Amino acid sequence: MFGWKKKKTATAIQVKAPLSGKAVPLSEVPDEAFAAGHMGKGIAIEPSEGRLIAPFDGTVAHVIKTKHAVMLEDPATGLQYLFHIGINTVGLKGEGYTSHVNVGDSVKAGQTLIEFDIEAIKAAGYPTVTPIIVTNADELSASVEGHTGNVTAGTDPVLSITLNS
Repeated sequence: MFGWKKKKTATAIQVKAPLSGKAVPLSEVPDEAFAAGHMGKGIAIEPSEGRLIAPFDGTVAHVIKTKHAVMLEDPATGLQYLFHIGINTVGLKGEGYTSHVNVGDSVKAGQTLIEFDIEAIKAAGYPTVTPIIVTNADELSASVEGHTGNVTAGTDPVLSITLNS
């Protein structure tokens, strides 16, 4: 009636580490598509153990056939995340990876998604650094901020995301 507008408030969420290890900026990933942000905004983790867990309750949107990557959707926000274990690891054709989920599965925070053999990946000559990308961040969020340093899976936040209001 008077044109009063409710003040919009931005919603901020924290995404916990899906891997234990050392979180590093995407710019340090030895792959131009990830390092330059072409795949989306996010962070990367140099894993210290070969287990990728769900950082939140969500739905498995995609599992790459060679099991080196998985996409999860957070139903509360609509954000989709790509967890890509290693660089150019598609060349391993699934060797060293065990997926514990399928497309459409509902997962709980802390649930194991993929187990992988860090030493086998390194022995094959591939970097193990794992990008964590918010694939639809440009559509749904105002900002994505990464937190670097040593992280423990399921405990330490690696991303702070401010959602569009």
